[in-house]
Amino acid sequence: MTEVRVRIAPSPSGNLHIGTARTALFNYLFAKKNNGKFVLRIEDTDAERTSQAYIDNIFDSLKALGLNWDEGPDVGGPYGPYTQSERFDIYPKYAQILLEKGFAYECFCTPEELEQEKEEAAKNKKPYVYTKKCENLTEEQKAKLRAEGRKPAIRFNIQKAQKAFHDSSMLIFDDLVKGELHMNTDLLGDFVIMKSNGTPTYNFAVVIDDMLMKISHVIRGEDHISNTFKQILIFEALGAEVPRFGHLGMILAPDRSKLSKRHGATAVSEFVEKGYLTDALINFVALLGWSPSDGQEIKSVDQIAQDFRIGEISSSNSIFEYDKLNWMNSHYIKMLEIEDLKERLKPYLTKYDLSELTDAQYTRMVEITREPLTLLSDITDAVPYFFGLDVEIEPDVQTEVLDTDVSQNVLKEFVKQAENWDFSEENLHEKLEAFRGEFKEKGIKPKVTMWAIRAAVTGRTRGADMTAILAILGKERSMHRIKKAIK
Repeated sequence: MTEVRVRIAPSPSGNLHIGTARTALFNYLFAKKNNGKFVLRIEDTDAERTSQAYIDNIFDSLKALGLNWDEGPDVGGPYGPYTQSERFDIYPKYAQILLEKGFAYECFCTPEELEQEKEEAAKNKKPYVYTKKCENLTEEQKAKLRAEGRKPAIRFNIQKAQKAFHDSSMLIFDDLVKGELHMNTDLLGDFVIMKSNGTPTYNFAVVIDDMLMKISHVIRGEDHISNTFKQILIFEALGAEVPRFGHLGMILAPDRSKLSKRHGATAVSEFVEKGYLTDALINFVALLGWSPSDGQEIKSVDQIAQDFRIGEISSSNSIFEYDKLNWMNSHYIKMLEIEDLKERLKPYLTKYDLSELTDAQYTRMVEITREPLTLLSDITDAVPYFFGLDVEIEPDVQTEVLDTDVSQNVLKEFVKQAENWDFSEENLHEKLEAFRGEFKEKGIKPKVTMWAIRAAVTGRTRGADMTAILAILGKERSMHRIKKAIK
């Protein structure tokens, strides 16, 4: 194969998982690095678990991450269709070829008979391998079984294929990530490639699709390694060129268990919903098992693609560090242009009436509250005091700050002086500086003075720049809240 062609082939039985997104990313990077093609294929052979909503989620999530495919169900391409359920007429032809070559045979065993075999193996404390009892059935025996109403599955003959193409029962291949991998194929057993109902199994369909779509490299999770040995033999039995395989370590939670919902978001759409920027997410995911050559971690997808080297992906599992992702997301939020950030924050401000603010006030509110944002969704709890006439006072703020004699004196004096102030931000800065100075001369620390004002106006003791808050709220609302806080 002269052209590099890779694929991502998710099953639409759930929203796009962050682990699948990483696999998609590494395939995408490998294609871009080698001027190849990145193909999207939907493997929807499991009709009961397939949902159009999940297919839509896969499309939307990959696009949101900037992983645009060159060929796929929606954009077409020379080797379509790119949805497995639309390819069901293709697979029986190749099963027939394997039957004729002697690399497959019909199996009439019932589920009950197979279960009995498994129980027998377990009783003898042996790993279960199919007994091959249907391998040499005569045509007369097959006809009799068909007359009983049995419909055959088709099994791949492992030993026959192994002997035809290899010197021993040991199958070896050079993995792009893990190096040399091997397996004794005697341990595999003849597996079903076509079910008795006429549908292909995963290991068969994926080989036919990869072969016909001219996939040159298969990069996927290490949970597929055992499948790879089976698939190599099917490629060889069909006389097809075998792709190069690379298997990625798993993504584990911080406690080194399998990443699951109990650790937080796991689907790309969940991360986006929580307020993670897709640029940050894709940058973080790229570093799960791979490191930039210059040590600079903040990079765009294009920059990562230029530097990407598949041979330097770690063969070990990677830990999904939410703290690092949060740090990176915070960094990307700070990098956004203010107009862009304003639009991205709006979905998280629907509980407030933004029409209360002019565009200039909304802009200033975002400017003074963006610094501590880790997620876009953090804005929801960061800004309630900018809206409405009154403000909700946190209980401990009321008792520990507002109810003290010092605070009450500060507020009374503020009302007296501020009645004549211009509430522009520039003027407020000057006036508040002088106001703090007056109380400092009385032995009151400036921060204690500002705590009283902040508590009365925002209901909190921490938050954005107080001068800007007062300017955004304006004199009427600010004075109303401070007067209300005075006993």
